Amino acid sequence: MITGLVLGKFYPFHKGHIGLIQFAKKQCDQLIVLICASDKETITGSVRLKWLEENFIDDPEIKPTLLNYSEKDLPNTSVSSEKTSATWAAKISSSFTGIDIVFSSEPYGAYLANFLKCRHISYDPLRTIYQISSSAIRKDIFKYWDFIAPPAQPYFVKKICICGTESTGKSILAEKLAKAYHTAFVPEMAREILLTTDDCTPQHLIQIAALQAATIQQKIQLADKFLFVDTDINTTRSYSRFLFGKELLVPQWVNEANHFDLYLFLENDAPYTQDGTRLDRQRRDQLNLYHREELANRKIKIELITGNWEERFEKAVLIIEKFFLSDQNI
Repeated sequence: MITGLVLGKFYPFHKGHIGLIQFAKKQCDQLIVLICASDKETITGSVRLKWLEENFIDDPEIKPTLLNYSEKDLPNTSVSSEKTSATWAAKISSSFTGIDIVFSSEPYGAYLANFLKCRHISYDPLRTIYQISSSAIRKDIFKYWDFIAPPAQPYFVKKICICGTESTGKSILAEKLAKAYHTAFVPEMAREILLTTDDCTPQHLIQIAALQAATIQQKIQLADKFLFVDTDINTTRSYSRFLFGKELLVPQWVNEANHFDLYLFLENDAPYTQDGTRLDRQRRDQLNLYHREELANRKIKIELITGNWEERFEKAVLIIEKFFLSDQNI
C-alpha cells in the first residue's frame, strides 16, 4: 500500500488545495492530509478539519487529520528552508510512519521528503492551474471568493440583520437586498407561527427563536458573500419583555446562530400600514423603544436607516458598500 502525505494550513481551504489533493490521490492508495493549525491563527483547526472532511466525505482513501501546535514548539513560516523542514519532519515522524510520497507545490516538499526518507512529487509549483494563495484570499475575501472551497465559504459569509419595529419595511428590504446582491435571505419566521402579534404567547416566542436560528443555519449554506436576515434573537427578546415582562431564555445554539456582522435598524418614520396582523401604531412605536433598548443593553452597534422605502434601500446599500466592499481586508 502506497501512503501519501499532503500538509498545509488550509487557512483558508481553497480550490488550489483541492487540485493538489485530487492529484495526490490518484498516485497513492491512501492519502493523509495534515492540517497544521497554529495557536496564533484566528480560524481554529477544528473548523478547517470540518471543511476538508465535508469536501472529501465520499473519498474514504483521503484522511484529513488535524495537528494543533504551538508556535513556541514548531515554526510557522511560509519560507521554505531545510532547517524548518527538519523540525517538521521530526514532528511528523513521531505521529506517522510508512509515508511513501510527499506531495506539495512548495520547495519545502522536497526538503521534507528527504528528511522523511521518501519520494517527493511536485504539483503545479508555478500555480498556473489555480493562481491563488490562502494569504491573498485572507487579504481580499470577496475578490477571491470563487476560489474558496465550497465547504469553507459559509464561514466567510457576512450576516446582516435588518431589525426594527413592525411596519418599517424589514421584509421588503431583506428580500430586495438579497436580489441586488444575488444571495439568500431569511424572512421573519414569526409569520410561520403566528397570525397576529396579539395572539402571541411565551411559548410562541421560543418556537420563533428556534425556527429563526435553524433557518439562518440553513440559508447560510446557500448564501453568496452576504446573508440578509429579517429580525434576530434580540428582537424576539424585546418582544418577550414588551408583551410579557419576561426575559427570553433560549439554547446556546440559538444565540450562536444569531451572531451578525452588521445591524441595520429601520426607524419608525416610514408610513404605518395596518395589515391586520400588527400592533396598533401607538404600541408599535412603544415596541420600537424596547428594540432599541435591547440592542443598546447588549452593546450592539446599529446603523440607523430612515426615510421612505426607496431611500431605505439606497442607504442600506451605501452602508454595506462602506463596511464590506470599500476595504475588504479581513
